[in-house]
Amino acid sequence: MPAVKDLGDDTVHVYLNGKFVAEENAMISIDDRGFLFADGVYEVVHVYGRTLFEWDLHMARLQRSVAAVELPPVDLVSLRHVAEELVSRLDASESEASLYLEITRGTHRRSHGFPPAGSTEPTVLMWVRPVVPISRPTIEDGVPMISVADDRWAKVWIKTIGLLPNVLAKHKAQQAGMFDAIFIRDGMVTEATSANIFIVESGTLHTAPTTNYILPGITRQVVLELAAARGIAIDLTPFSYESLLDADEAFLTGTLTEVLPISEVDGHRLRHTSGPIARQLLEDLHRRAGWPGSL
Repeated sequence: MPAVKDLGDDTVHVYLNGKFVAEENAMISIDDRGFLFADGVYEVVHVYGRTLFEWDLHMARLQRSVAAVELPPVDLVSLRHVAEELVSRLDASESEASLYLEITRGTHRRSHGFPPAGSTEPTVLMWVRPVVPISRPTIEDGVPMISVADDRWAKVWIKTIGLLPNVLAKHKAQQAGMFDAIFIRDGMVTEATSANIFIVESGTLHTAPTTNYILPGITRQVVLELAAARGIAIDLTPFSYESLLDADEAFLTGTLTEVLPISEVDGHRLRHTSGPIARQLLEDLHRRAGWPGSL
């Protein structure tokens, strides 16, 4: 994933509960339910230039997550104004950025049950930070992966801040010198720790359907649209770990990952470590974003 740059202490790129604040002053209560219970949801939006890429798709998913965990409805107009203000504060040299948005159930003395209605307001956090794009050599070489058992909960489709299983899987991959981990459930590929997975077999593009065990990625959706526009055959049925190893090519899709070829899985080198369909779809993604990209 692209590296996130540190911001200067005097740069204001954080919004918290109605105020734009310096990063070091952005604090939450010890009773915030996001901190105590991971009781919240989030979104990450790629900023190209000053453009919030596919903002409406991200907000539609945010609304689904908010409803799923029974948070109060969000004011999308206000969130858009805040996001645009944060983006406007980026330095002109900071051409790509990551905008992070998190909403928790708010602050209330620790208790598993929801706070009484009207007793607390949601915590709303938003920040924007520059990112270093994935390099051209990385795209050309592809990235190595490992596989891990998918032991996450049965509501992966909700973009919740409760990501400990993903964190542990990512750590395991990094400890092995790999880029990321691929979740396997009952012999079938689900997704990576923060990206969806595609394979190509005989010119057909395959990715797992968006069941409750799959996060419906925004980049995944865009890539499917781009592939369809090119007349590439698409198969949205589950595929096995063995199919992944035998694929002509494989790649990740994600907000900051974009379209990233996979070179190997568990030490098994794929047939094409940076295949033509992945590279074409990355070019198409950048074109849709109005961005020159890395190729």
